[in-house]
Amino acid sequence: MYQHDQEAFAAHERLKMALRLKGTSLAQIARKVGVSRTTMSLVGLRKMSVPRVERAIAEVLDQPVDELFSPISREDEQ
Repeated sequence: MYQHDQEAFAAHERLKMALRLKGTSLAQIARKVGVSRTTMSLVGLRKMSVPRVERAIAEVLDQPVDELFSPISREDEQ
């Protein structure tokens, strides 16, 4: 697994844990926003950018979107 993928996976797991601590999940937000769970996972893994999904997650976590979904560097990937 490339460094970028590891970092994205770790960020995704932290995101899921933060949502659990708030009493919700990616699946619950997916239902609320009207997207698939797959879309939610891809957004969480930073493999897809869907602004309304990112805003919904950021709102639940009370964090700025740009901070929560900051780009993960690809410098180590070769």
